[in-house]
Amino acid sequence: MHVRTPAFLFVAAALATGSVAFSAEKPAKDESTEIRTIGEPQNCITRSSIRSTDVVDDQTIDFKMNNGDIYRNRLPQKCSGLGFEQAFSYKTSTNQLCSVDIIHVLDQTAGRLDTRGACGLGQFQQIEKVPKDHSGH
Repeated sequence: MHVRTPAFLFVAAALATGSVAFSAEKPAKDESTEIRTIGEPQNCITRSSIRSTDVVDDQTIDFKMNNGDIYRNRLPQKCSGLGFEQAFSYKTSTNQLCSVDIIHVLDQTAGRLDTRGACGLGQFQQIEKVPKDHSGH
């Protein structure tokens, strides 16, 4: 008999060991908004302030913070499978997630959760999504 372990158990176990796994919310492909940057890119964000993530593609992750801020991380290189799997994990020894940290793409096949490639993060750029003006002005 094959027993499938719910993903939330994996996340709970990961949190207990100091690593974190994210299954990203599906980002809205809404072309009625534009992305504006706020301030200078940062090397780190606070892990405990991350509410959720949106994997945009193989090279872009949006980190949604508890206070409503969004930090976009553009990886220096494409991370194979990230955009398809929409899930990743990382492990740090501090409460910071930084541009020197590595993420691992998670692959859930046949009820097993495996890691695929390892990819380095880039800097975190705060962004806002602003509705486009379609009034023709």
